[in-house]
Amino acid sequence: MKVKMTGVALLFLILSCVRTEDTGPYPDKPGDDNGDLDTDVYSWITSPQNNTLFKRSNSSLYFVNSVNSNPTIAVDTTQTYQIIDGFGNCLTGGSAILLNRMNQTDRTALLKELFATDGSNIGISYLRISIGASDLSDRVFSYDDLPSGQTDPDMQRFSLTPERADLIPVLKEILTINPSIKIMGSPWSAPTWMKTNNASIGGSLKKEYFDAYAKYFVKYIQGMKSEGISIDAITIQNEPLYAGNNPSMYMSPEDQALFIKQNLGPAFDFASIDTKIIVYDHNCDQPGYALAILRDSEAARYVDGSAFHLYGGTIDALSTVHNEFPNKSLYFTEQWVGAPGNLAADLKWHVETLIIGATRNWSRNVLEWNLASDPDYDPHTEGGCSQCLGTVTINGNVVTRNPAYYILAHSAKFVRPGSVRIGSNLPVNLPNVAFKTPEGKKVLIVMNTSSAMQNFNLKFKGKSVSLTLDSGAVGTYIW
Repeated sequence: MKVKMTGVALLFLILSCVRTEDTGPYPDKPGDDNGDLDTDVYSWITSPQNNTLFKRSNSSLYFVNSVNSNPTIAVDTTQTYQIIDGFGNCLTGGSAILLNRMNQTDRTALLKELFATDGSNIGISYLRISIGASDLSDRVFSYDDLPSGQTDPDMQRFSLTPERADLIPVLKEILTINPSIKIMGSPWSAPTWMKTNNASIGGSLKKEYFDAYAKYFVKYIQGMKSEGISIDAITIQNEPLYAGNNPSMYMSPEDQALFIKQNLGPAFDFASIDTKIIVYDHNCDQPGYALAILRDSEAARYVDGSAFHLYGGTIDALSTVHNEFPNKSLYFTEQWVGAPGNLAADLKWHVETLIIGATRNWSRNVLEWNLASDPDYDPHTEGGCSQCLGTVTINGNVVTRNPAYYILAHSAKFVRPGSVRIGSNLPVNLPNVAFKTPEGKKVLIVMNTSSAMQNFNLKFKGKSVSLTLDSGAVGTYIW
């Protein structure tokens, strides 16, 4: 989603999103009930209209028996839906480079802010990384690059060396902060010698190398495990229907199903690998891709679920897949914020469509695209995305927090892994989603999409609390 912005507005946005490293959006730890405040419901607000950026409200909010005529969101813990795995980002190779080039003190402070849950930290709980290069790496590479004409079907020259400079050290530091973070791996392309066009852009996987590519995945998961990094899930191919990125690879649903049932699934079984296999990993306009594989019983027995982006289609495509295969998981694995960003527009679209929309359509996670970029939206490959705005902008050791930071903060910090989506109705102009955390807390995320301030009620177990949100504001409410 790309929105034009004037120079003055952009300057205001940049200034409004910068905060110093030793302050936070609120002073107290989540989960301690903010003992300095006498209230039933604790709330955190982002309101672009008045420059409130993920700020804890100091209002005392109490459940009472009184009734008024305002719209009411009723939360029902007896209605339960999917378990939540987490909210987060794609830690691209370029993001890792920028993080790793920061000085140790500033990098550690930023990683704690992003991945811890105490104090002023926002608690990102899920990461997607590329298997080999993505288009937001500084160069194209795989883990088995060979001179022209050579092949390596037994993966004897497989090596994670390209990741040892930046990605692996950054992941290890993140794991010291959050050892239970879930990590998904996704390839943008197989090694070029496996492909029909012997190139990083486009082409397809040659059938004679299906077995070699299965071994490539096995080597990757085993290699990362030897580094102390557990890969919870993999997708077979990032955006398999788009062959114009650098790198990229086309893969039909028929080939993906064949690869899973004849090669990858058996290879995982033989190697005793329990990493989840997730199919598709592309736009909501083609749910038939995932459905075709899930309808193949031989392939589906190895498949945990399917993953989606939303550069095309509508988010209810996830429910289309869920309704036919309710026992298979759904994931939302990528959505960019287009540079230079617009806090009001980006916050509204991403919260309503993804944080609320994807989870209300059965997704177990929501991932924004790149974690970090520099002021020029680098690094990226030649031909890769040149307008992808990171969740944070890193300029040396100076950090700017961008729209995706606040989008994620409202969900990741409070809806922790293991939370369950619960029931809530949808009043006009108040899209929302509710969860129950493993500790028994209830969390409601609400967006006011109307053009005016909105008064409304939160109702739970027969009692209500009166709430107010500015136009375009997001509120997270915890009780």
